Amino acid sequence: MNRAASAIDTHSALELNAQYGRCIDNDDLEAWPGFFTEQCLYRVTTADNHAQGMEASLIYADSRAMLSDRVLSLRTANVYEKQRYRHLVGLPALLGETARGRQSETPFLVVRVMRGGDTMIFATGRYLDELTLDGDGALKLASRIVVCDSHNIDTLLALPL
Repeated sequence: MNRAASAIDTHSALELNAQYGRCIDNDDLEAWPGFFTEQCLYRVTTADNHAQGMEASLIYADSRAMLSDRVLSLRTANVYEKQRYRHLVGLPALLGETARGRQSETPFLVVRVMRGGDTMIFATGRYLDELTLDGDGALKLASRIVVCDSHNIDTLLALPL
């Protein structure tokens, strides 16, 4: 097992996911790209598209800079109804080793609370991640593919999942 893979354990993956959800839920979106490596992949897709190997994504970014641009757009350009998320994240299952670290799969549920107080289950699914260590030994996402269970995704997918 390579050094990065051997250093990645369930506890560190769990902590990463907890901090990731907390960041989004607390509207600290400017910190969100910091969970990723400089060259990364972030995609949001459906289970059907993923099962068929389709690359089409509801959200696609292939660098931390693209993630930062998305946050800037959310803050300054996009018009959408005020909302909050609450992430409930399951236990990560550590899977195979990669050249950069480890693969993991983590179930999630996101509840959306609208400005008027309406609360609904917004998305359920799983995070398919490639976890790696950066130069300082911090755990980062080299890749996060968000696979939503439903093929019905609200067009108001503004905030990251």
